Amino acid sequence: MASTYESIEIGDSHEWTRVITAEDVQKFADITGDDNPVHVDPDYAAEHSRFGRPIVHGVLLLGLISKVLGRDFPGHGSIAVGISCRFLRPVPVGSEVRVQIKVSEKIEENKHVKVRTYIYRDSEMVVGGEGRVIPPTEEEDDPHRARRS
Repeated sequence: MASTYESIEIGDSHEWTRVITAEDVQKFADITGDDNPVHVDPDYAAEHSRFGRPIVHGVLLLGLISKVLGRDFPGHGSIAVGISCRFLRPVPVGSEVRVQIKVSEKIEENKHVKVRTYIYRDSEMVVGGEGRVIPPTEEEDDPHRARRS
């Protein structure tokens, strides 16, 4: 169920966890054209990368934040109007990450909501930032869910 501006409160939060697979990273590389071998080639990453293994694209991680904002909280109908972040640590391919969104401010004049955005691997923050989102104008169930049976 999507959350409207009126139903959202400062401090509200949502978390989502996902394992980022080599297939996910390869699909991202195929779509964007960013096939840097540090992300997609285990042999190259082991020999030439300071990380010793493939790491997830930082922008792929941002896409997970977008997923939470647009599908989970505030949810269907939300529009992200800005996200800024810092990539704090590399995320090895195959890692489980936890995305956390927390409401930090409501802006009455334009009905925008400011959120803090975090991504964790284990208990370590790997991405930190903030965003601004326009929540949906009415609460509704995701119309796409009904089609997936």
